[in-house]
Amino acid sequence: MKQNPVDDLTPAQIVQELDKYIVGQHAAKRAVAVALRNRYRRLQLPAADRGDVLPKNILMIGPTGVGKTEIARRLAQLSHAPFVKVEATKFTEVGYVGRDVESMVRDLAAAAVRLVEQERIEASRPQAEAMAVQNIADQILEKRRQDSFDSDNPDELAFSHQNHDRDQLIEELRAGQHREEIVEVEFEDSGSGFMQAFTPQGIEEINLDMFGPNNPFARTSRSYRQMRVQEALPFILEQEAKRLLDSGTITREAIKRAEESGIIFIDEIDKVAIKSSGGGPDVSREGVQRDLLPIIEGSTVATKFGPIQTDHILFIAAGAFHMAKPSDLIPELQGRLPIRVELEALSEDDFRRILLEPKNALTKQYQQLLAVDNVNLAFTEEAIDEIARFAREVNQRTENIGARRLHTCLERLLETLLFEAPFDEPRTVVFDGKSVEQKLKPLLEDLGRSERIL
Repeated sequence: MKQNPVDDLTPAQIVQELDKYIVGQHAAKRAVAVALRNRYRRLQLPAADRGDVLPKNILMIGPTGVGKTEIARRLAQLSHAPFVKVEATKFTEVGYVGRDVESMVRDLAAAAVRLVEQERIEASRPQAEAMAVQNIADQILEKRRQDSFDSDNPDELAFSHQNHDRDQLIEELRAGQHREEIVEVEFEDSGSGFMQAFTPQGIEEINLDMFGPNNPFARTSRSYRQMRVQEALPFILEQEAKRLLDSGTITREAIKRAEESGIIFIDEIDKVAIKSSGGGPDVSREGVQRDLLPIIEGSTVATKFGPIQTDHILFIAAGAFHMAKPSDLIPELQGRLPIRVELEALSEDDFRRILLEPKNALTKQYQQLLAVDNVNLAFTEEAIDEIARFAREVNQRTENIGARRLHTCLERLLETLLFEAPFDEPRTVVFDGKSVEQKLKPLLEDLGRSERIL
């Protein structure tokens, strides 16, 4: 299995990495950090002992918008692990119309293939770039040869061509020359490689591998477009990179990565935790829980890429548990989620920190976006305080959606600026506490309107 830089990180260092993107929630960060480190520890054991060490799956409990999904997603990015997020409410018990729970494992397999394929493309990029430049050089030289035959003075063009041999032309292309030359790019038009079919597990997508040379159903047609070199290079580069890929090796590596380091995040688990009343949809909810049991405990699921064993996949379930309690889950499922962490509701100070501290803080995102249009956007400390206060107050007076409220507040605050930019001249726009209050206060005073747009 590919070694990642995160393998050398201690749980404390993993928490520090998560702190760059997520404010607070230290208990949840500690739990996932230990789970990630335990994976590394397991892989250091003798092969005969690894099978006995199972992941300790996690149940996150907390209101919406406090960072449950973000923690799991950042953990997957940090560990370069295949990751999928699913909603428990989308699944139904076998026999009901809807998705079956095994589809989450099939989604994980597809995510693993995409992840490994992208890594291989990046690893082969230098070779693919060299092949792409050679492809373009050959096209340009062939075009010049044709021009020399059609010219009234072929000797002059032949001399010109002689001074631009293949190696020299390749060097010039690498240096950024000949960007306006016209070359031909080949495209394959084959339509989607997927179709829906009824299977014993429900309605699923089947990959017919339309691009495969042995597929009897393939009806691939090719088209060609004339493009300038600077426009054609990315397309030719992608084509050359894909030619270097070995689909069999990618599939084997992807299955291994999914089995050994895959993470499945099951959101809204509380929505299927309502106790059965003996009939109706409650039965299906309990059925979903029972269908989850063998997958979380460890079973083999058939996917279009091959069978995947779920024994060592890390499952992180999450829910607000407003209308239900974790104890409302069936006992067997509770036992499959032994690590429980409670996430705290966000305070006004948390909102302020979210606006400023994370690596991808919202204020930084808007500053970067508007900088494209030569707008220097700035917020005073008072402005940040006002935005945080308004977000907290709207959450209290309407539906509490946590940090997501900051998105809507900032979008309303900046909507005019985002629409009017760019301007004739570079401009600096500074929001202070008073300007934020003037913009957002009318919305808060009109509670009905604030419920609609904030």
